[in-house]
Amino acid sequence: MDSPPTSPTTAKTHGTVDDLALVLVGGGARAAYQVGFLRGLIRQHPQLRLPIITGSSAGAINAVYLSAQVGPLKEAIDGLVNLWRAQRVEQVFRVDTPSLAALVLRWGIRLVSGGGVLTPEVQGLLDTAPLREFLERTLQPNASGEIVGIGRNIAARRLRALAVTTSNYSTGQSVIWLQGADIEDWERPNRRSRKATITVEHIMASAAIPLFFPAVRLDDGWYGDGSIRMMTPCSPAIHLGARRILAISNRYQRSANEADEPLISGYPPPAQIAGQLLQAMFLDDLDRDGWNLRRLNQLVAPLPPEHRRGLHPVELVIVRPSEDLGRLARAFEPQLPFLFRHLTRSLGSRDTASPDLLSLLMFQQDYIEQLLELGEADAERQADAVAELLAPAS
Repeated sequence: MDSPPTSPTTAKTHGTVDDLALVLVGGGARAAYQVGFLRGLIRQHPQLRLPIITGSSAGAINAVYLSAQVGPLKEAIDGLVNLWRAQRVEQVFRVDTPSLAALVLRWGIRLVSGGGVLTPEVQGLLDTAPLREFLERTLQPNASGEIVGIGRNIAARRLRALAVTTSNYSTGQSVIWLQGADIEDWERPNRRSRKATITVEHIMASAAIPLFFPAVRLDDGWYGDGSIRMMTPCSPAIHLGARRILAISNRYQRSANEADEPLISGYPPPAQIAGQLLQAMFLDDLDRDGWNLRRLNQLVAPLPPEHRRGLHPVELVIVRPSEDLGRLARAFEPQLPFLFRHLTRSLGSRDTASPDLLSLLMFQQDYIEQLLELGEADAERQADAVAELLAPAS
């Protein structure tokens, strides 16, 4: 069986200045890998422009930061690297003993209360107030919440469009929030777009890992992680005019032998089951989308333009880690704050060889540094496929 695309999916028939998109998917702390890859990429292509940027979940944090910086792209990526290097668990969610103990107590009371009148309200297993404070300090929105740099880049035509994906818990739809010039809304089954001025609240909603991070109130309801029902991560970029897409996955592609190797020896602990669910939510959809796009290109490319019914071939390169990021996380688990480490171990994070759930929450300096270095090295390893994508059409 062929592997998902890691080289352009069609012969190059285009390559205009503004048809390139960067797609950044979710994965919690794993999103540091994306930043390392981008750092390696900009060294190879110092004149690179990214006119269309889309992000979901933790990828939305990287996407918005890049879209908001008015200087050269290299400076924006270097700034993003420094932000991730300075990241700590306590800057994402509260891990002090009183905060964690209070959350555990409230959840315990709620579970045994039977939904009574005096049941305490709980919004997520973790308190992400530190992440909101960090984003506000970093992005410096104005008094109305606008992240000014995004609008400036759009006005100067350095940026064509930004898309941030969220999930509406009230309706079950994927909602893609758009900011850009000359863009149009679209609607598909269970997903739709909405024009907006992107704010920190949109990022917080997109990055709200289900159950762990609290949902965020936006215009008409409560919103959470953008990866939940977004089965076509590349579609926002295509709707925004992309004909070339570079998508950075946080998922290691295991060989057939590796895929058959058990990660646990006994009954699957909660951490293993939750990790599988989150893998399916954050990382599987990009591979499926790549397969579908490849097949569609094979159907569309041979047709004359007048017979394509508005469809276009789209080049897609999916780049991915050369090592399992879940397995890497296991080595750094002992350095986590004591009580948080104790709670994750109670879920069985030490009972699996690849604790994927833990890797999403591993906002630990040494783990982040490892992901940055791996991403930068992988940019060298996958340079040829990316260079072919970025090359202009003949």
